[in-house]
Amino acid sequence: MTAENGTTFCEGMYSKLIDSDGPYDELSSPNVQEQHIVHVSPARGNSRQPYKLATACLTGLCVILLLVLVVMSSRRNVSEVTADASAETQQQTLPVNVTELMEQMKNLEKENKELETERDILQERVKALEATPSTPPPARVTTLAPAASPSPPDLPKCPADWLRFENSCYYISRTTLSWMGSQRFCQQRGGHLAIIHTEEEQTFIWNKLVRGHWNAYWFGITDEKAEGTWHWVDGTVLNMNSSFWEEGEPNNHIDEDCGYIVKTQVRSRVPTKSWYDAPCEMHWRFVCELELTAVSTTASV
Repeated sequence: MTAENGTTFCEGMYSKLIDSDGPYDELSSPNVQEQHIVHVSPARGNSRQPYKLATACLTGLCVILLLVLVVMSSRRNVSEVTADASAETQQQTLPVNVTELMEQMKNLEKENKELETERDILQERVKALEATPSTPPPARVTTLAPAASPSPPDLPKCPADWLRFENSCYYISRTTLSWMGSQRFCQQRGGHLAIIHTEEEQTFIWNKLVRGHWNAYWFGITDEKAEGTWHWVDGTVLNMNSSFWEEGEPNNHIDEDCGYIVKTQVRSRVPTKSWYDAPCEMHWRFVCELELTAVSTTASV
């Protein structure tokens, strides 16, 4: 109902009430009606506005309080969950730590018992040694090592710079000559290029040679008279079963008729695999042999 409709209704009521009564005629005048309209309608509208504003403010406060309570509740739940998880982890870890400590204690006790046992054994040994009468140490016997390859009393000594092995002396040259030049050099000193029959003799000579990139030494073997048939310088034929050729040698690669021994820096080489053949004109170092049974007192280098 609007203010205008209310005013019309009130005017009707007022007109009915004052139809027969004169004193109320003044109420029906236009001025009175206008004053009534002014005082009634605006009063009702202004009285409702403060209540609406208060209601809105209370509603906003309630919403804010509700949000605060929700946030606080969620944080509390998170902290409780974290605390529960931490407590559960500690409860799970605690038995493991206790078990490890127990194992360590057992191991320590075992080691302690073993040490005590060893201590008792040592103490018993000390007591036994103290009870045993001391004996003087045995007399020290001094023995002299036998001289290497002593010369028989009926054989002369090797000349200077010659090396003794059994009944022969060996000279290892420092200069290089051809195979024939080397043989002449040895003959001039009463010997010949080395004749090697045994593995012991071969090893002795090879051990005395100097290592190098390709250090080669002539010795007394050749097949110059008949290819493939090797002779020593004393005319005897080489027994191939007691020879010390390298694998694949002799191969007569470029008319190779004379034999030589090689000693290189390669440590895997062995003396029993060190013979090669080469052209007799090449210049190598050489090994001479002087048999003591035929030694001359004038032999010198």
